[in-house]
Amino acid sequence: MPRTRASASHLFVPRKASRAQQRAARAGFAAARRQAQLAGAPPKHRKEAALDPELRPVYPASGRPGPASARGSKLRLPAHRMTTATVSGAYPFLAEGGLGSSGIFIGRDVHAEAAFCYDPFALYTSGRIEGFTNPNAVLAGIIGMGKSALAKSIATRAVAHGYKIYVPSDPKGEWSNVAQALGGHTIALGPGLPGRLNPLDAPARPASVTEEDWSVEVRKRRLALLASLARTVLNRDLLPMEHTALDLGLDLVVAEAKVRGTVPLLGDIADVMGSPDRLDRGFGSPAGGMGHAAQDLAHALRRLVHGDLSGMFDAPSTVAFDPTTPMLSIDLSRLGNSGDDTGLVLAMTCASAWMESALADPAGGRRWVIYDEGWRVLKHIALLERMQSQWKLSRGLGIANLLVIHRLSDLLSAGDAGSRGRVLAEGLLADCSTRIIYRQESDQLAAAASLLGLTGVETQAVSSLTKGRGLWKVAGRSFVTQHLLHPSERELFDTDARMTG
Repeated sequence: MPRTRASASHLFVPRKASRAQQRAARAGFAAARRQAQLAGAPPKHRKEAALDPELRPVYPASGRPGPASARGSKLRLPAHRMTTATVSGAYPFLAEGGLGSSGIFIGRDVHAEAAFCYDPFALYTSGRIEGFTNPNAVLAGIIGMGKSALAKSIATRAVAHGYKIYVPSDPKGEWSNVAQALGGHTIALGPGLPGRLNPLDAPARPASVTEEDWSVEVRKRRLALLASLARTVLNRDLLPMEHTALDLGLDLVVAEAKVRGTVPLLGDIADVMGSPDRLDRGFGSPAGGMGHAAQDLAHALRRLVHGDLSGMFDAPSTVAFDPTTPMLSIDLSRLGNSGDDTGLVLAMTCASAWMESALADPAGGRRWVIYDEGWRVLKHIALLERMQSQWKLSRGLGIANLLVIHRLSDLLSAGDAGSRGRVLAEGLLADCSTRIIYRQESDQLAAAASLLGLTGVETQAVSSLTKGRGLWKVAGRSFVTQHLLHPSERELFDTDARMTG
């Protein structure tokens, strides 16, 4: 159908016409031109013009007309300048410069559209980020969001940078394939397995420490381990006489082992705790009552010798610690299916004490220590105390600790407010300059915001994160990062093989 064409041209106005006549002529010309425009408009525009006045938009598409409009460059505000550090208080992801290109490649910075790299050792030594005081990190995320893949990816790529990886506890056995792929070793512990670890093994003496000083240090570590094991089994603090009994028992066992030319064992300690006469003679008074005070200790340590953990920590070590291996993991998956975490925590305590022989070596280089499934041990004060010591000494030992949990509220499950367990758990978080938060459930956002001091924008971002995407809080600076996996890594780190068939 041909379009209707219409036009309007200027009318001839006599020269001597009055002003009223001229205004009328111009008004008539404007009306004719408007009618011509409407006639030449497409059909849909003519249809819109014929709509019911109640259905027409209040303002045109160009915005509200007049001086009150905020469009069309009509709004004029005075310029205000500030630094990005100030702007980040209101919107933390604005104009972020990143952490630099040195370090482990993680993925893509979502807001900056750039590569995101992270290396806690480089950040600490460079001093580029104010407030970055330690290399420790905590990683929290609900199941299925990719936090395990991130931890394994960090470990795999850190080996390429010359770092060594230690996993003192692998409750699900997921790190064995990773260690094997990196040329490392896995020690599997459990009932019926040939692996043995003696947690009372003395670590190698550093060249800068004298023999006498090192002997005192080894004794201190052994006492701390025995007290930690006893507290875990008894589920209470030790009494003063019980501390004295452990002290006497350890000295007796070490002296006898030195005469025989062997190493002290947990079974020897349990035997001494169950021999009141030997303890009383060691105390120097037959009526000292040490044997009676050590009865609970004898039953507590017996579990490591004759109980569900027998055959794992009551014999000389069948493996030697190799400090040159790129990765070492201790598989405790045989102990984590009974519903009682006490056995798992005891095994973790013994394994971590055995692994400290490498961590205490100042010539061991920089290392990552990864605590997977950390939520299972946060309720046990004895293990929290050992972890706190390692967190505090991370800079001196040259290690970066990574704690992997599901929810940040897991830290609150360590005890009631003000209790020893809660203070230790919150102290671990405070000693982490890096906090990585994957998606949290809606009912966990308040706890996460309270523990980490998240802003409203960050809290909203955490609630809508997709798989593999996390909020990185590095000494107060915030990044939303998409973790990128190589196809080989994706296949190696897959934890859903049974679900996907």
